[in-house]
Amino acid sequence: MSVFNTDVSEEVLNRAKKIKLVIFDVDGVMTDGGLTIGDDGQEYKTFNTQDGLGMKLLKNSGVQMAIITGRTSNVVKQRSESTGVAHFYQGVDDKLVAFNDLITKLNIAADCVAFMGDDLVDMPPMLRCGLAVTVPSAPMPVKNHSHYITQKQGGHGAVRELCEMIMLAQDTLHAQMAPFFAL
Repeated sequence: MSVFNTDVSEEVLNRAKKIKLVIFDVDGVMTDGGLTIGDDGQEYKTFNTQDGLGMKLLKNSGVQMAIITGRTSNVVKQRSESTGVAHFYQGVDDKLVAFNDLITKLNIAADCVAFMGDDLVDMPPMLRCGLAVTVPSAPMPVKNHSHYITQKQGGHGAVRELCEMIMLAQDTLHAQMAPFFAL
């Protein structure tokens, strides 16, 4: 009953089998990268509801999640809470410092972490983690150093695609999807 595109290399699936923690950037990954700022200075972001469900299913499968983002936004904090993201770093200038702090705190090896980013500022943790993932709109250096480039764009299902790919590799996808197909 797999709903995931199974056109993923064996190497990527083997990397995904080991993942215990997924860290997401926000702008360009969980959103399309656009920033809407109102006259009052309030920042607005649009998130994909299918991505949100994918994150909840991934959490239910036993994989932890985190957000590391350079921007500071209350709406991102709300999104992290609503999707079950337990670890949240915002306003981060050096994402590798936050990455190292988190894996030390959780006692998780770097090769058991997936990092999903879309720009050069995401490269340091992407180069250190076990599964580096980006989106099609990422700059070429980011794509060239990623293990997997999603078919979906950021903010349009890329997060869900990664969540399902990890669950597929870990053989938890069927169990997470089964309740939706029960009669």
